[in-house]
Amino acid sequence: MEGEEEKKEPSFFDRLKDATAVVAAKTKEGVGDLQTKYGLSQAYGELGRKTAELVESGAVSHPELTERVEKINALKKQLEDEEEAAAAGEAPAEPAEPPAS
Repeated sequence: MEGEEEKKEPSFFDRLKDATAVVAAKTKEGVGDLQTKYGLSQAYGELGRKTAELVESGAVSHPELTERVEKINALKKQLEDEEEAAAAGEAPAEPAEPPAS
């Protein structure tokens, strides 16, 4: 047994270093996923804004799109009213129910 090499157990710091490397790798993967999801969300938002513009201009017409654009317009109007009331120092009005989608 003198010729056999003793199996050396990794030290606590070696195990900690390995675990830290694994956590760092998984964190990088998670950050990449979050960036992709954020990009996808941004793309959907841009598509929605462009679609609303096209519906409002009459370039695109579909009942489902028209309903959603009407809801957006109602919410924009509500926001404008609330901002005007806040600027005038008035109490905020009760929120109006947007049109059903």
